[in-house]
Amino acid sequence: MRSDQGNTPPPYFNIDPDSALRDLGPETSTEGFGAIARACADGRADLSGRGLEEQGGARRLRMFSTWEITRYLIPVAQAHFRRVLKANPSLPQGRSETEGGAKWFTLDEVLRLRSHFGAEGSKAKEYLPYRPKGLPAKMVAVANFKGGVGKTSTAAHLAMSAALDGYRVLVVDLDSQGSMTSIFGGSVADEWQTVFPLLARHYATYLRSENQRRADRGEAPIPLDDTLGEALETGVDTLIQKTHWPNIDLIGAQLNLYWAEFQIPVWRMQARGWKLWDALGEMLQESGALDAYDVVLLDTPPALGYLTINGLAAADILLVPLGASFLEFDSTGRFFDMLHTTFSSIEEGENMAARALGREELAFEWDAVRAVVTRYDGAQQSEMASLMQAYLGRTLSPHRQGYTALIGQAGEQVQGIYEADYRDFNRETYVRGRETFDATYAAVKRLLIGAWRRDELAAREAAE
Repeated sequence: MRSDQGNTPPPYFNIDPDSALRDLGPETSTEGFGAIARACADGRADLSGRGLEEQGGARRLRMFSTWEITRYLIPVAQAHFRRVLKANPSLPQGRSETEGGAKWFTLDEVLRLRSHFGAEGSKAKEYLPYRPKGLPAKMVAVANFKGGVGKTSTAAHLAMSAALDGYRVLVVDLDSQGSMTSIFGGSVADEWQTVFPLLARHYATYLRSENQRRADRGEAPIPLDDTLGEALETGVDTLIQKTHWPNIDLIGAQLNLYWAEFQIPVWRMQARGWKLWDALGEMLQESGALDAYDVVLLDTPPALGYLTINGLAAADILLVPLGASFLEFDSTGRFFDMLHTTFSSIEEGENMAARALGREELAFEWDAVRAVVTRYDGAQQSEMASLMQAYLGRTLSPHRQGYTALIGQAGEQVQGIYEADYRDFNRETYVRGRETFDATYAAVKRLLIGAWRRDELAAREAAE
């Protein structure tokens, strides 16, 4: 029997105007956007609530088994791990879900155990992560103006990887979409709980100094409005939120943060001498955050605006995720071209005055810049990835972050793969899913350690 499927016209033929009108529905007004937004908010609350514990409505991090701890977190054999616990009853002993079953530990308890092994265990093993004394935290910005490249997912998993490794991590969400904030269960009411007051405080501090100089010259001051006055009273500590990870804290974001993209150029017009690109980095440094944390992860918006410029200028290491496709390679090339143009322009503008006044010239520097292939499909993209590697060389990390079922399922549940209980998966699927992010973190950790080591040697040389 012949099928007439080949003779069926495409769906865009013979559309009846009256039927189309009935489907169209009423016109949408500005208030209609509000109704849609409220529906999304209701749905978001319902969906996120399914991943939250009932006690207090706060997200809780899962527990970790002895198998998982000795395989991924503390480099000891299971038998030795058990002997150490038995010999030290004051240490966390874990909890079993069944009589004689596997022991499970909170991450807080794992961190205590790690400290014990670091103090009492073999000096030949790395129980505690490398961080030279007296040196500040390293700031890592994850950026690309191409959407859908896995930017926020990569940043979130790096934060979780570093936390599991024992580092103290501060996550700073610079994207007004707030996806990173959602991943870590943050609650942000308005722009005053984002980095906005830090940028405003930096400007207000400059303005007070500038007004003193204006007064000395007999000129009228530039007024400090209520916003700037309030910003001067806002410290970094009031913006930092605890998360369900004991060693990950968060400065969150929400829609009103986008207002900074409009406000910053107004401030710059009022005071041309204000170095707007230094605002975030200097505020974090001044607050002591770079001493309190080991790693600061900056998730930037998918655009090269003022917030992204602040993140990139503050960063020691820049990571640029991209897919192994022509369009993403092309777009990323344009992103780097924009970075070159933007920061060259800042340097040129600042250094014209610096040369005239005999001052030190401005030169932006990063410890490392790496592109990272994400969502990699070896069966389909190996040739393209190899071509990209040939052109970018060391700039492109040789590790390619693959996509597995574990990554997809974790993403659907608004959590990272490290938050997923491995018992919900086939053991092999879990191990394979972890491997790709573990390898990404290993590559980034090498950059962190190398950069710290370079700083350590430079400090030692300067002291001699």
